[in-house]
Amino acid sequence: MDPSNSLFILVAAIAAIVVLFIFLYFIPVGLWITAIFSNVRVGLLELVGMRFRKVPPGVIVNSLITATKAGLELTTGELETHYLAGGNVPNVIRALISADKANINLSFKQATAIDLAGRDVFEAVQISVNPKVINTPNVAAVAADGIQLIAKARVTVRANIAQLVGGAGEETILARVGEGIVTSIGSASNHKSVLENPDKISKLVLERGLDAGTAFEILSIDIADIDVGTNIGAKLQIDQASADLKVAEAKAEERRAMAVALEQEMRAKNVEMRAKVVEAEAEVPKALAEAFRSGQLGVMDYYRMENIKSDTSMRDSIAKSDPDNLDSSKGKSDKK
Repeated sequence: MDPSNSLFILVAAIAAIVVLFIFLYFIPVGLWITAIFSNVRVGLLELVGMRFRKVPPGVIVNSLITATKAGLELTTGELETHYLAGGNVPNVIRALISADKANINLSFKQATAIDLAGRDVFEAVQISVNPKVINTPNVAAVAADGIQLIAKARVTVRANIAQLVGGAGEETILARVGEGIVTSIGSASNHKSVLENPDKISKLVLERGLDAGTAFEILSIDIADIDVGTNIGAKLQIDQASADLKVAEAKAEERRAMAVALEQEMRAKNVEMRAKVVEAEAEVPKALAEAFRSGQLGVMDYYRMENIKSDTSMRDSIAKSDPDNLDSSKGKSDKK
């Protein structure tokens, strides 16, 4: 055989395989046959159009077959539109089938809206059928007697299909339940009444309608555990007493400083008065000299005055050196 002819046959075979692959890619005949045997009306041109619109025909056709077998009436156009909008078509189909079997009123429009809102619509249906239990974190609250209680609750919720779009999530439920627990414990007269009847917390919290505006419906709130914490009231009293002590110490220090300042002021006044006395004593010699010059005081008068001063000074020195002798002499003089 001519080598050129064999090369031509090989190239032709490869080209035929490529053409066949492209043909089967754009015209999925096998998928079309599967749809026909599943009683699903899908045209070949419709499948080719999906390829050009970058929609996987397998996802759309298989989802449509599943929905048709479950008794749901949907079209390829609806599924294709939801896929192009960024939705999860198989998840929506599973949710619709689950809701239909559980007698939950869920339309295709609602399901696609929930899916496009970012929520797992199939999980929401499952929670609507089988309620979900949410465990709250430890919630600390203080009763009226100042004792801290740490509570933990289990919240049983069911998905509210009508509120899944635009409704608040689990975080809001947990925050509201925690707020309700704090309010209920805070309104109790003492912590013992809460420990004796923890179901009062559940009743008070349920009466507040905490599931309003959320994507869930609260079925029950059960207090799982309550622990006694610290004595917040006593701690606050200790802190207040410490603050009062510091205020009293500050006021006492202020009074002490004022007393010290007053003492210093009195000492200054004492020094000032002593200076005035010294100044007055300095005038005595001048007065004596003037009396001598004017003849009002004689020499003998001056000597008598000096003797009296000396005698007085001697008596003072004796009294300071021997006070007992002075007392005995005074006693003797008294007896005389």
